[in-house]
Amino acid sequence: MKGIVSVMAGALLGPASAFAAAPPAPVAAPAAVATTAPLKPYRINPGDEIEIYVWGDERLQRVLKVLPDGSVSFPLVGRIDALNKLPTDLEGVIAAGLADQYRNTVPRVTVSVKNPSGLSFSVAGKVRAPGAFTPGHYVNVLEAISVAGGPTEFADLSRVKIYRKQGSQIQVIDVRLDTAMKGSPSAADLRGAIVELQSGDTVVVP
Repeated sequence: MKGIVSVMAGALLGPASAFAAAPPAPVAAPAAVATTAPLKPYRINPGDEIEIYVWGDERLQRVLKVLPDGSVSFPLVGRIDALNKLPTDLEGVIAAGLADQYRNTVPRVTVSVKNPSGLSFSVAGKVRAPGAFTPGHYVNVLEAISVAGGPTEFADLSRVKIYRKQGSQIQVIDVRLDTAMKGSPSAADLRGAIVELQSGDTVVVP
């Protein structure tokens, strides 16, 4: 009887190798992390509100709206051309303009865009939510149509146009988005479609 029990135990438990530690499961390689290009530095547009702070002299703190000609006026410095300038550009101009007002070191100047409402564009035509938009950062034509809710069912994405004012002239830019918005667009398709918008542009989707 004892021998029968031993045989049954061996059959149930199996060979000793069955109790050996199983090799660890291979660790899956981490998925590739999608990276995005950094946002293009914002340049000042007419209609933006900028905040200027002179450290150590709160009397000179100002929130100014950029005039239609792209300029602002600041005490002790005068008129400053801010059009298409980076905030850091204005910091240098203001610091230089204040240099004669201080005997020792000129206080540090900080310029920030408080309300970037000057960068705006419009989307019209066969999109789900046409209108004017102020994104606060630069966008391309594909992103602009997405902001406008995307194209409608019968939109002709092969004949999209961007109307851009250049002085007294209107520049018309033809853009093909039909191939860029298909399932697997090629690099060439995307290069032809990702046109960066400028403030005041109008995108029309026929």
